[in-house]
Amino acid sequence: MAVLVLDAAHVHELLTPGEALHAMREALAALARDEVHQPLRMVVRPPAAAGLMAVMPSYRAGENAAYGLKAVCVFHDNPKIGKDAHQGAVLLFSAATGELQALMNASAITEIRTAAVSAIATDLLARPDAGDLAVLGTGVQARAHLMALAGVRSLRRVRVAGRDPERTRRFAADAEKWVGVPVEPCTSAESAVREADLIVTVTTSAEPVVRREWIADGAHLNAVGSSIPTAREIDTATMAAASLFVDRRESTVNESGDYLFAAREGAIGPDHIRAELGSVLIGAAPGRTDEKEITLFKSLGVAVEDLVAADHLYREAQRRQVGAWVTY
Repeated sequence: MAVLVLDAAHVHELLTPGEALHAMREALAALARDEVHQPLRMVVRPPAAAGLMAVMPSYRAGENAAYGLKAVCVFHDNPKIGKDAHQGAVLLFSAATGELQALMNASAITEIRTAAVSAIATDLLARPDAGDLAVLGTGVQARAHLMALAGVRSLRRVRVAGRDPERTRRFAADAEKWVGVPVEPCTSAESAVREADLIVTVTTSAEPVVRREWIADGAHLNAVGSSIPTAREIDTATMAAASLFVDRRESTVNESGDYLFAAREGAIGPDHIRAELGSVLIGAAPGRTDEKEITLFKSLGVAVEDLVAADHLYREAQRRQVGAWVTY
């Protein structure tokens, strides 16, 4: 049979921000309705290796049934050489025969779907008038999140902070062109976060980059950068003070350093998780309850997001005759 191969450019062409929002709503709703079989990701961390590999399988039942598998390597030093930290592939398989249908660039899918899910969380949980955005990080996900959040809230101001002052200045200058509002480069995370009502953390830091005392009442946070148990971006006080929403409970209590550090310190437990985002989306769980509440979405990224994105891309590539078809 013929297998579809999509590179990063194809993925960006076929999975626009608007289409990504639609696809991720579909994925989160399917997860909330128990239409997805999705084991925890398996992570391979050789002691002396430079990076790690994560393997994320999933199955979605129903009319668009399919198997998906993402195999991705994470190399946090890659941005220093101009490469995305995430490198890998998403595979799509027929639910009827098990045949391989497509091989797609995982970096591009991860970039787009992660930001789309954060935009959904922001749309569901942030105050309607929120528009003062702080972005911590200057990499691929910083750009993707800035663009995605601009699609669900009217941004008034953006402040960005990163480890490299010159890179932060360049990012801010470029970002003004992307979103058409003032973007201020900041010399510290604190100066970016104070007074913001939307906060995004997309760093590779192993230690907290956000402190509770910096966060304004009523703010919404998307904590995205840490997806392993040994690293966190959010301090314990913030985790304890915020109403916590997650993409998947099972993943959070096993894989999220932001959650696990705070839990080990006795500040929170499993009951602190208000709801999975999909449950809020389908109306099965409440979201924000008052204007002064701090809401926090802890994003880990789950396999069904990659599966639904790949299924959308496969159908669009067939419809528009995009990509390379290889006999397999």
